[in-house]
Amino acid sequence: MLANRLHRRYAVFALSFIALVVVLGVAEQRGMPKAWIGYTFLGATVAVYAVIGILGRTTDPAEYFVAGRRVPPLYNGMAAAADWMSAASFIGLVGTLYASGYSGLAYVLGWTGGFVLVALCIAPYLRRFGQFTLGDFLGERFDSRALRLLGAAAAILVSFVYLVAQIYGVGLITTRLTGLAFEVGVFVGLGGVLVCSFLGGMRAVTWTQVAQYLIMILAYLVPVIWLSVKQTGWPLPQLVYGQQLHQLAERERELIHDPAELQVRALHQQRADAAAARLQDVPAALAKAQAEAAARVAALKAQGAPLAAIQAAEKQRAAMPRTPSEAEEQWRREQASETQRARPLSGLVPHSEPFPESSSAGSAGEATQGSDSRRNFIALALCLMVGTAGLPHLLTRYYTTGSVAAARESVAWSLVFICLLYLTAPALAVMVKTEVFNGLVGTAFDQLPAWIRQWQRVDPALLSAVDLNGDGRLQLGELRLHPDLVMLVLPELGGLPYVISGMVAAGGLAAALSTADGLLLAISSALSHDIYFKSINPDASRTRRVTLSKALLLAAALTAAAVASSRPADILAVVTAAFSIAGSTFFPALVAGVFWRRANRAGALAGMLSGLAVCLAYLAMAHPDLRALFGLAGPAVQLWGIQPAAAAVFGVPAGALALVLVSLLTAPPGPREREIVETLRTPPPR
Repeated sequence: MLANRLHRRYAVFALSFIALVVVLGVAEQRGMPKAWIGYTFLGATVAVYAVIGILGRTTDPAEYFVAGRRVPPLYNGMAAAADWMSAASFIGLVGTLYASGYSGLAYVLGWTGGFVLVALCIAPYLRRFGQFTLGDFLGERFDSRALRLLGAAAAILVSFVYLVAQIYGVGLITTRLTGLAFEVGVFVGLGGVLVCSFLGGMRAVTWTQVAQYLIMILAYLVPVIWLSVKQTGWPLPQLVYGQQLHQLAERERELIHDPAELQVRALHQQRADAAAARLQDVPAALAKAQAEAAARVAALKAQGAPLAAIQAAEKQRAAMPRTPSEAEEQWRREQASETQRARPLSGLVPHSEPFPESSSAGSAGEATQGSDSRRNFIALALCLMVGTAGLPHLLTRYYTTGSVAAARESVAWSLVFICLLYLTAPALAVMVKTEVFNGLVGTAFDQLPAWIRQWQRVDPALLSAVDLNGDGRLQLGELRLHPDLVMLVLPELGGLPYVISGMVAAGGLAAALSTADGLLLAISSALSHDIYFKSINPDASRTRRVTLSKALLLAAALTAAAVASSRPADILAVVTAAFSIAGSTFFPALVAGVFWRRANRAGALAGMLSGLAVCLAYLAMAHPDLRALFGLAGPAVQLWGIQPAAAAVFGVPAGALALVLVSLLTAPPGPREREIVETLRTPPPR
């Protein structure tokens, strides 16, 4: 029986991984170099994925696109959890909770709540429909080639945005494990993505993702349990981190009023004021800065300064903006960053405080900020729910089960496996912040751990420590710790052996690779199946379809790697934009296609286009990076204080309204479309 064979194989795999960690731990104690440990984790895990990918190779379209529809619910749920728990969940979620405190719980609520929508509204009906992609469903349900093409294009857009974030995470982790430059690490890690999905499609990806889930959940739970025992003496952090939260609140109050922290905050405010002054007359300020940089280089050369000092000055001059527009963008970013770091706790939100206005001494400005925070919390949770229910790479995962009942059971298993991580993340964020505030802050600069210098060499924008006030000790305001690094530095921050750092990096790599595999497959399926086979060449042979899908998968992977190497915004921000686009475009059309018989072709087309247009317009209007990309002048504009991450709060209602109005104002769907709805809604025979 397939299930029994899978139980045995994956039990052996999990035990083998645990044995590898133990062996490397013993080797570390006996002097094994850290670099060798990193290479071993990278090589061993990727080799396993490669073997599974090779063994799962196929040219059968049903196997390549939907794994033959014979994946047991337990394992499909595990694979879906791996597909879902991307670098954003494994790496970004803890960092977001670390930086945002209570507000970060919107991600936990939104993502888990989204699976309820998937289970109730979409997954069983897609499985009953059959076929391969979301484009298949939209094209058949609404009898429209245009909707099939629009669905394929939207799936490509959503998946590509999401994919860039995963490959960016792959680059970070590969750099951590190997010491390679970030840009090189991106393309090295890309090889790990391709070996899983290139040869076997969904068949290989499914069994690889099960292995990746086992690695990532072990890599997530081991360090947090270790840290919990260290801090509380109890191995169940989910039950005891409340006491740490009280201690953390006391420490936060101390840091807010600490004289050294106040001094550092004043220095950051001076920098923010200087940036604001330069923005008053950008051309003049740029000319002055360039002249000063040139004079500094000339003075060093005239004084016969050391070559290193001259080269450093020349490097600073070369890094300066060349045009007033570049200078304005750079100085706006600098002003925003320094203003943020001039706030109490270096801009971190007090961890247990839901909204700023909850303080009895809150000012009118804090009350306004608190009102915006509440709106954004609710809006973000809703957007993540509908975005989850519209993600192409996740929904097509439920085509792979053997029946409708198995699809429902598969969603339930997905939620169980995801909750293992999501219920742990809030506890981990509290414990990490406790380590930073109590163990790292206040340390003498000459006694800072070596991992800080190592990450600072990778990218000072991710991690840096600079003695601004000259007292020789690290203040919180002098530490820059990007949320994307919190999970990766956790083991060394907590004083755990380096082998645990390697295991965490291997888990993060598994999370990024598993989601990247699913996304690449969604992109190549949309291109080869929906666009090429269904719309251009219906007579294409089975082998030709699969071969084309593999070629397109390779092209999409290389393109995403090129974009990721430019270091886009933080992982969670990029992923959240993908959720808003997916929810705005797909959710109204999918739900109406299943539950509303009157929904027709024109209405679905209007709904998808309206939702997508409104979502993209708000992202371009409200996101500073996108404004700069499109050459839009001026600061970002946000309606009612809604952050760009929650753009779907405008896109979904716009799409739903357009779908309803246009469907009611145009001819009703034909008998074939009504028959499809009746078939979807009719319970299957027992």
